[in-house]
Amino acid sequence: MKWADQLIKLSNFEVELLQKRLSEIVERRVLAEMKLAVLVAEGEAELQRAREDAQAGWYHAGFAQGLKVRKAAVQLEIDQAMAEEEGARDALAEAFETLKKYEQVAENARYAAAREEGRRETAALDEIGLRRAASGGR
Repeated sequence: MKWADQLIKLSNFEVELLQKRLSEIVERRVLAEMKLAVLVAEGEAELQRAREDAQAGWYHAGFAQGLKVRKAAVQLEIDQAMAEEEGARDALAEAFETLKKYEQVAENARYAAAREEGRRETAALDEIGLRRAASGGR
């Protein structure tokens, strides 16, 4: 039974590693989404400033172009993190399936061992009974 327990331990370890990896990816994606929200807020604030101050309006076109480039870079970071997150979720689901298979195999092996032990005990008791019956019930 040790082999099954070792497989289960290894599988649990793999699941834990994949969960940690997934949480890191999600954290990276959330940070990138927050960066994007900050950039959008900066863009809105700069637009408001350009509306209020004519001199700031001269620089708004350059700012808007730079903001567009930065937002595209952050969006790319988000998209990559989302793709990586999907892959990590798939790997985690597969690792959970493998763990459950190992646990089921171990449970079946324990059940078979218990059934075999019960069969042996019954056979031993039957043999004792047959010997007593053969010796006249003493």
